[in-house]
Amino acid sequence: MKLIVGLGNPGEKYENTKHNIGFLTIDQIYMDLKNETYFSSKSKFNAFILEGKIHNEKVLLVKPLTYMNLSGEAVEPLLNWYHLSVDDLLIVYDDLDLPLGKIRLREKGSSGGHNGIKSIIEHLNTDQFKRMKIGIGRPKDNNIVDYVLSPFRTEEFAMIKESLHLASQAIQEWITGREFRKVMSQYN
Repeated sequence: MKLIVGLGNPGEKYENTKHNIGFLTIDQIYMDLKNETYFSSKSKFNAFILEGKIHNEKVLLVKPLTYMNLSGEAVEPLLNWYHLSVDDLLIVYDDLDLPLGKIRLREKGSSGGHNGIKSIIEHLNTDQFKRMKIGIGRPKDNNIVDYVLSPFRTEEFAMIKESLHLASQAIQEWITGREFRKVMSQYN
């Protein structure tokens, strides 16, 4: 079983914001697979969960409902409830230090100042989990909070749509058994 967690903030006002690229990735995976795979949905442990099978691998596509800074409060109980290890976990989130739309996969690492990742590291007591960062670029005026909570402009969203398709493909390859390092080398 694989647990794919897209980070973001719940609620309509945050839907297409830069900080919600993790949620957008979960939506893209669902859209790419909904005609091939049956997904059931439920809410559990402060998270919205789509549960399905992708090429005989059980998968949980998760959007925490805790708000970004408390993401670990949803991730930890899900790992425990489903008896999963961090080897089965992939976190998808936004990265200010990557150019818009650039994808970077990592097997482990620090939070890099990302509060959602910081919360997950604190709750799991480890930074040894897989992650996919999708670049949103940095604001010119250094007003980070307003920037990450702002929606993508039309021309930005066109670039992001392409990145979301690539992110979905990469995640599906990992789910279906391709070694994570090989996925990294192809999609980074």
